[in-house]
Amino acid sequence: MTETFPLLPLRDIVVFPNMIVPLFVGRDKSVAALEAAMGADKEIFLVAQLDPSEDDPDRDDLYDIGVTATVLQLLKLPDGTVRVLVEGKSRATMDALHTRDGYFVAEVRLLPADDAQGAAALEAAGQQLDNELAALMRSVVGQFENYAKLNRKLPSETAVQLGDIDEPARLADAVAANIQVKVADKQALLVEADARKRLEMVYAFMEGELGVLQVEKKIRSRVKRQMEKTQREYYLNEQLKAIQRELGNDGEEGEGDEIAELTQKIATLKLSKEARTKATAELKKLKTMAPMSAEATVVRNYLDVLLGLPWGKKSRIKKNISAAQAVLDEDHYALEKVKDRIVEYLAVQARTNKLKGPILCLVGPPGVGKTSLGKSIAKATGREFVRQSLGGVRDEAEIRGHRRTYIGSLPGKIVTNLRKAGASNPLFLLDEIDKLGQDFRGDPASALLEVLDPEQNNKFQDHYLEIDIDLSDVMFVTTANTLNLPQPLLDRMEIIRLEGYTEDEKLEIAERHLLAKQIEAHGLKPGEFVLTSDGLRDLIRYYTREAGVRTLEREIARLARKALRRILEGKVQSVTITPDNLADFAGVKKYRFGMGEEEHQIGAVTGLAWTEVGGELLTIESVTVAGKGMVRTTGKLGDVMKESVEAAMSFVKARAPSYGIKPSLFARKDVHIHLPEGAVPKDGPSAGIGIVTSIVSTLTGVPVRRDVAMTGEVTLRGRVLPIGGLKEKLLAAMRGGITTVLIPEENEKDLAEIPANIKAGLKIIPIRHVDEALRLALTEPLTSIDWSDADELAALPASGVAGGSGEVHH
Repeated sequence: MTETFPLLPLRDIVVFPNMIVPLFVGRDKSVAALEAAMGADKEIFLVAQLDPSEDDPDRDDLYDIGVTATVLQLLKLPDGTVRVLVEGKSRATMDALHTRDGYFVAEVRLLPADDAQGAAALEAAGQQLDNELAALMRSVVGQFENYAKLNRKLPSETAVQLGDIDEPARLADAVAANIQVKVADKQALLVEADARKRLEMVYAFMEGELGVLQVEKKIRSRVKRQMEKTQREYYLNEQLKAIQRELGNDGEEGEGDEIAELTQKIATLKLSKEARTKATAELKKLKTMAPMSAEATVVRNYLDVLLGLPWGKKSRIKKNISAAQAVLDEDHYALEKVKDRIVEYLAVQARTNKLKGPILCLVGPPGVGKTSLGKSIAKATGREFVRQSLGGVRDEAEIRGHRRTYIGSLPGKIVTNLRKAGASNPLFLLDEIDKLGQDFRGDPASALLEVLDPEQNNKFQDHYLEIDIDLSDVMFVTTANTLNLPQPLLDRMEIIRLEGYTEDEKLEIAERHLLAKQIEAHGLKPGEFVLTSDGLRDLIRYYTREAGVRTLEREIARLARKALRRILEGKVQSVTITPDNLADFAGVKKYRFGMGEEEHQIGAVTGLAWTEVGGELLTIESVTVAGKGMVRTTGKLGDVMKESVEAAMSFVKARAPSYGIKPSLFARKDVHIHLPEGAVPKDGPSAGIGIVTSIVSTLTGVPVRRDVAMTGEVTLRGRVLPIGGLKEKLLAAMRGGITTVLIPEENEKDLAEIPANIKAGLKIIPIRHVDEALRLALTEPLTSIDWSDADELAALPASGVAGGSGEVHH
């Protein structure tokens, strides 16, 4: 027979028949269901949810079997929730679920009482079955008593109350309601109709839970014993200290005594006055602490760091200038500017015997030897060498350390590396300083301001030590690929630029250093692997295009590997690589050396660009297409370069008649300017002269010489302004086989610092005006238009004549 009840879905709980359970109800539908039950006969249907996190369950989210219950008490709390006391009545199966007036109504069928089924089974099976069931009930009660003893959450009288139950079904339900198992397991107990099987199931669940509870009890007992042992050791240590004080022995004698060792260190080290005071105070605190306490470990670590610093220890600085120059020349070819600066520093050191360590910043593209140069400086000056990479460092605590209040705090990298060096005047290399990061944990670049300032770093404070440390004797050398650094940090360093190497310098470096290094690294014997000078030069020209020598070293290693394989295979006894057989070992040529173009081309100009990895050739192309005088640019150009294009176009329009360009051409033609390698961002004003030359070439149809490259910013009056990165650009021109380079006249002064072999290999022509560039770069001279053409004169812009006569041409 089907009956209808308001439905109350339950989370994380299963209510059994004859159990009185308090519930807290907060969902609107559940509260409405309770109110409907209170308004009728106080009967309600309770069923558990499959997913406790579901706020609005439907039929599929609920179990099929639940219990009918009577609401004994209902109390509304101030926060809107309802506290209700319910008593389970009988099991029931839900046949259908409806919604009525904002709450769920369930159609249920009551299941037959378990006791009636159990009695019928007993009568049928006889006395033996009755005895088995009685034994099972007694076992369940006994097991529950053991369970209740281990589970502290159960009241002690619960086991006694269960012992008074003589009905199998009620006993099974009562035990099921009081054990801590999963909701799914409790639902299985509710679903099971046979009382005997339910008793067996609760017995099995209690057996499993007892194993877990016994392990928990063992863990609690072990922790308690450990705490008692620690307290006992502390008590005995305090007694021992008291006995030693009574005997007049403070424990400062005897081998292996840590306190005595620290006391001796403090007495013998050449600590500063502040450091000695701090160390003595910390040692006094340590004596009064329990040896095993956490605070004692913190103090002990602090003293280890403080006393581990090189107080008063200095490396003996080499003062022999000639020997230092020899070391630098042996380790590095070229780089004369840096070597001169180091030797100058040593000269002052030798005369005055006291000089604050200089702070040098070596700036240059990758692979030019910045880091290895730091090691050579340390070797030449006789200092200890320590290196700290700053790439990706984002935390100020990496420089200054953490305060001791934090668990696991450590000193910063400056103090750590000073301890590692073992001397107070090492050479400290701060590598990749331009790769410093910055986030919510602080700005490490700002923390370096104190370290790299000679006027401040004699009182550098680490957060961990909290005392002044003198860094004035440390020689700091930093390296960077770019000067993309905060201005205050740049101001504290002496910038020394390391430009790329010339072809001759790379050849010399490879023959002096790289070849021998790779022969040794690959285990080749003398005479087994020979790379001729001509073969090496071709390797540099056709297989590398870089400012440094890293790729060159990799290519030499590649040749050595292939040569070694042939030797071990027994094909040859030795390998000699020349230009003729280089391709057999190195593969297909990767780059062209020689002319940027095979022939003179209209509208194609070779410009020169500076990048972080050295100079590069930059092709500028332009064509005219039918249109309305618009200018289109492609090639991922930056804002500055786009403005250079606009300025160049305006200049060409203004000077069009003098270049033989009909002004009416601008009204019917668009100019498209493209810089190849479109995925690479390009910016800067130094391509202005190349853009003007390209536009004039494409509008006049006069080709541009293939062996000429140019660089310079152009004004609206045609003046050529100076640019930066001249050496890198000239190196790129030389690598690319260019013979003539046009540079701004104001950059002529920079040629003094350009190596002689570059100046000998290139024809460098300083220019002041665009007209000079056009005369030198175009294959044919330009002729002015015929001014007798009235139509062309009428089409000329008002500024055209003025623009044509407003500049003195040299």
